[in-house]
Amino acid sequence: MGAAAGSAYYTISLRNTGQATCTLDGYPGVSLVGANGVQLGRAADRNPAGTSKTLTLAKGAGTTFILQVANAGDYSSGQCRPTAARGFRIYPPGSTQALFLARSGVTGCAATTVHQLTVGRVGYNPG
Repeated sequence: MGAAAGSAYYTISLRNTGQATCTLDGYPGVSLVGANGVQLGRAADRNPAGTSKTLTLAKGAGTTFILQVANAGDYSSGQCRPTAARGFRIYPPGSTQALFLARSGVTGCAATTVHQLTVGRVGYNPG
């Protein structure tokens, strides 16, 4: 995890745990999950930086993506409705099956009008 003024940056890994080669292209779907297991606030916006490329992952191979999480404290409590999150729900590109990544200490905005999360393409690392 990295940090910048008002945001935390997470490098999240995805690994092919299946028996066959798989392909990924584009953006994962990401949202925060509240204590009740339900989506908390708005799903992640897409960061248009970088170019899209199809990644072919053999069994056991992996890739990463960057997730930016704006600090809930950057918004007024009335605008944000700060709520403790349990972690992140992640849909790999092209998948309808979600993964759960537990992460304590993250405060989410329950208000769907707040754009708190921004996700990058799989395989693109600006650093």
